Amino acid sequence: MHEEKVKRLAALKKSAENGGGDERIEAQHSKGKLTARERIALLLDEGSFVEIDKYVTHRGDDPTVQKFYGDGAVTGFGTVNGRQIFVFAYDFTVLGGSLGEMTSKKITKVMDHAMKVGCPIVGIIDSGGARIQEGVNSLDGYGDIFFRNTMASGVIPQITASIGPCAGGAVYSPAMTDFVVMVENIGQMFVTGPEVVKEVLSQEVSFEELGGARAHGSKSGVAHFVAKNEYDCFDKIKKLLSFIPQNNAEEPPMMAELTDDPNRVDPNLINMLPENPYQQYDMKEIIKSVVDNGDFFEVHELFAENVLVGFARMGGRTVGIIANQPMYLAGALDINSSNKAARFIRFCDSFNIPIVTLVDTPGYLPGTDQEHNGIIRHGSKLLYAYCEATVPKITCIIGKAYGGAYIAMGSKNLRADVNYAWPNAEIAVLGPEAAVTIIHRKELKNAPDAPAMKKKLAKDYRDKFANPYLAAERGIIDVVIDPMETRPMIIRALEALANKKEARPWKKHGNINL
Repeated sequence: MHEEKVKRLAALKKSAENGGGDERIEAQHSKGKLTARERIALLLDEGSFVEIDKYVTHRGDDPTVQKFYGDGAVTGFGTVNGRQIFVFAYDFTVLGGSLGEMTSKKITKVMDHAMKVGCPIVGIIDSGGARIQEGVNSLDGYGDIFFRNTMASGVIPQITASIGPCAGGAVYSPAMTDFVVMVENIGQMFVTGPEVVKEVLSQEVSFEELGGARAHGSKSGVAHFVAKNEYDCFDKIKKLLSFIPQNNAEEPPMMAELTDDPNRVDPNLINMLPENPYQQYDMKEIIKSVVDNGDFFEVHELFAENVLVGFARMGGRTVGIIANQPMYLAGALDINSSNKAARFIRFCDSFNIPIVTLVDTPGYLPGTDQEHNGIIRHGSKLLYAYCEATVPKITCIIGKAYGGAYIAMGSKNLRADVNYAWPNAEIAVLGPEAAVTIIHRKELKNAPDAPAMKKKLAKDYRDKFANPYLAAERGIIDVVIDPMETRPMIIRALEALANKKEARPWKKHGNINL
């Protein structure tokens, strides 16, 4: 009798783990895609996955909708490199991974568990969207998920892997999570598909052009990471998890063993800067020189490339790096880069990750395009994010720091804790050439050799004003440092600020200019 019951369980288990059946699994593989369970196995430590709600089926009465165990999603918990996470994966082999009432209940259950336990949740998206046959029950399900995304925001890390279709209202759950990884040629996200775009706007566009990984990685900024394939996708998620804490009450994980000397200096750092301050150079080379083992895990690599954001370790501690990139738009701030940096700062602040800012910017990008699209509104987000952040904030001015962009990039006035500057740093309201053009407008207009006069005036201005020492005299710059000591000086500041506590006025929440 007992043996029969155990055999029945084994048969049910086998049936559930077979998803939509061999034929649909083969169809999934023929598209170059893995199944939900194969994906979870790639992400989690071997043998650690515990599946819950394996035998759930939908409650609909429509005879055309077949019942399958699992009902369109695989949910449960396991470990990544020994650390607990919860996970859900839409199963495209079961009813196209569509979301119905019971699918949403499965997903919201693991989201609730993750919040109670205080550990990250990873969602793997491969879904045909709302289950039409379940009508409003399906829409209610998405609403329940969105609410939990909001409640979990800033409490536990939320990560989305987009490895299949995601359309309509379903796209807003991934957008509300902290990080989105999209797989090239497989992951797709859009509010309205190509057919609707063609019908309404008479525009021909492919699925990939409209909502593929490259489009969202470089144009919209929806995707934080673009992965070459599913294996690369889960490698990126594992690496991301290695930098961040389990929840907002914990510190990020420290490296167990330091493999890069915290006191290491780099005499070549100053040579990375060109003699001409307006010439391009790659800020990534400076970042890689100062962080542990040259390991910089860049976020939003393809989006708003004039600012760099990402994770690294310094002295074994996780830090969030924000830096201007002179290779693009001369490192000027614009709408997209302000949004990109502000969101990253707010994630770091939510999860106790110190912020290191490296500055070389000529200012905010001018022009009607920027003004009319709201550079004032969007640019203010960067100021807001720095002011709001209470984690340790260390800023180093490497080159230019002009005007409003000087203030926005982690200045002392925005309550950065320690502000360093290299001796060649230029801190001013305007660049020397622009400044003398305004200050000496009349003299230059009447001068017989205006270009030569302008050049001399600009040199005088640079020597007198565009240096770090005036700011250092006023305590706005704490220390002017030898560039080769940048790494040890930042690490010492991180150590000194490790126990920082900063109280702010009570409020329900601020009103950031979204």
